[in-house]
Amino acid sequence: MKVIIPLAGFGTRLRPHTYSRPKPLINVAGKPVLGHLLDKLRPLPIDEFIFITGYLGDQIKEYVRTNYGDTPSRYFVQEELNGQSPAILLAKEAISGPVLILFVDTIFEADLSFLATTDAEAVAFVKEVGDPRRFGVAAANAQGIVTRFIEKPDSPENRLAVIGMYYVRDSAALVDALETQMREGRRTKGEYYLTDGFQIMVDRGVKFQVAEVESWLDAGTAEAVLETNRLLLERGGNIAGLKAEGFVIIPPVYIHPTARITNSVIGPYVTLGANCEIESCIIRDSIIDADTSIHNILLNHSLVGQHVDVKGGFRSLNVGDATSMTYE
Repeated sequence: MKVIIPLAGFGTRLRPHTYSRPKPLINVAGKPVLGHLLDKLRPLPIDEFIFITGYLGDQIKEYVRTNYGDTPSRYFVQEELNGQSPAILLAKEAISGPVLILFVDTIFEADLSFLATTDAEAVAFVKEVGDPRRFGVAAANAQGIVTRFIEKPDSPENRLAVIGMYYVRDSAALVDALETQMREGRRTKGEYYLTDGFQIMVDRGVKFQVAEVESWLDAGTAEAVLETNRLLLERGGNIAGLKAEGFVIIPPVYIHPTARITNSVIGPYVTLGANCEIESCIIRDSIIDADTSIHNILLNHSLVGQHVDVKGGFRSLNVGDATSMTYE
């Protein structure tokens, strides 16, 4: 099985952090979003990762090489951000056999081991939502077979939102459908969505089964990243191996073993990255990334990047990498 991961977007909803880092490398609960995603795939017999990269793609390549180098990887650059389907077609030469397509805006909980032995023609992973109008949805019959894919529906009657993960056994049929979509100019609200290509496959008789995931967490905005951080920490934080003195921990938290903490209260819902230095602070509901120093501050509901120096005051911050801030 090959895994295709499109991640060429600019991540504008997560600025200023995505000025210097691609969105998939934003830290949540002690690990980049991409790391959470790739770890979910470990039970599967993966032959190759195929990454569709764009802005700051070299950072993606380096992260994968360092942390997941045991699986062969190939990279294609999407120069023109003209939709999901064109992104997949960039990797046409590398696509063969069964494929799993995943997008990295979300973190999910699901048992994927069945994909190693399934005889399904295709699988669309879904989660029921209250208001599906900002998502793509799958309308399914009583047997759980998709009858129609609808991108950003106008009405809330179909509530099975597609989470951005799909399995297709016959990748040649997928490529042919996407090429048909592009040739015929099939778009929704001006964009080439993958679900429109899947609808061509459905119309041709391909049976997409729906598989509901246990949970589906968003990581597309600063607010959503903090919420996802809270939920993941509730499932298991880590405070082992601290180099600290005179501190109080209020779980759940994730604290990297190299973090240094003095005279501070940390938590709940705090992630501290590698080599952070925290002195005389109260920090809650925040993510502080690697090599950042925080001094004499009460920090709440904040997302702070790498190599940042912040001193003084009571603040809620959204601060990108390589920043220095002092409050009197």
